[in-house]
Amino acid sequence: MGRAFVLLLCLVELRLRLTLTRMWPTLLLCGVALIWWLCAAFGLEALALVQEFQARDQQFLSAVVQHIKLVGIAVSVSVVLGLALAMLMRRYARLQKSAFAVLNFLQTIPSLALFGLLLAPLAWLAANVPVLSQLGVSGIGTTPALIALIAYSLLPIVRNTYIALEEVSADTLEAAKGMGMRTGQRFWQVRLPLALPVLLEGVRITTVQAIGLTAVAALIGAGGLGTFIFQGLGQAAMDMVLLGALPILMLALAVDAGLGALAEALRPGGTR
Repeated sequence: MGRAFVLLLCLVELRLRLTLTRMWPTLLLCGVALIWWLCAAFGLEALALVQEFQARDQQFLSAVVQHIKLVGIAVSVSVVLGLALAMLMRRYARLQKSAFAVLNFLQTIPSLALFGLLLAPLAWLAANVPVLSQLGVSGIGTTPALIALIAYSLLPIVRNTYIALEEVSADTLEAAKGMGMRTGQRFWQVRLPLALPVLLEGVRITTVQAIGLTAVAALIGAGGLGTFIFQGLGQAAMDMVLLGALPILMLALAVDAGLGALAEALRPGGTR
């Protein structure tokens, strides 16, 4: 099973380092799914990985739901904030350099360090602001995890949104203006639809990144599939590590393939 874990890491490394076509995420996802299907079809209950799953099936399902919930909330908030910030940067040119500088700086902070930096101020707020305490804000758990995930997710969203909106042809916008469209109509009916494929690429990158980073959030009590990974590492149980790592890999590949295909279909002349 240790060799299987090394093979899994090699597949992830290959996916990250090589410039691959859109078929590769789908092929890798199908390969992982095939392994799970073979285990179920041939009744391989003797496998330690299957035994781990059978012993913790409810905990596993709860972890999957929590993992997806954290990713979904973080990406949704990042998209809204990223779109608003990108539009402000287009309106106020001076904001561009400072905003990108802050977002780039956030990307350089290690995730564990960011979780640690958030612990003390959030704990203080929870202790001194009763409303926040009642809402469940604390130094550990979901709150710091979401703040960190949103902070890491903003850069690709803002960058792709800003570039996408800027790259819309001025001739196209001028033609829309000549047709009598007002400023708001030109944005919602012309600029945003044309920018949507590039914007979706930012969402794709952000979501795949968030799926991986959410695993680290288990160290501060946020739950998710990272719980199995770190418990397995602590017990030197590679089967438990795989129980957390394989679903994360499958989620990342599925999102990468799905959003990538959607972005390609929305491009002018793309497959529909």
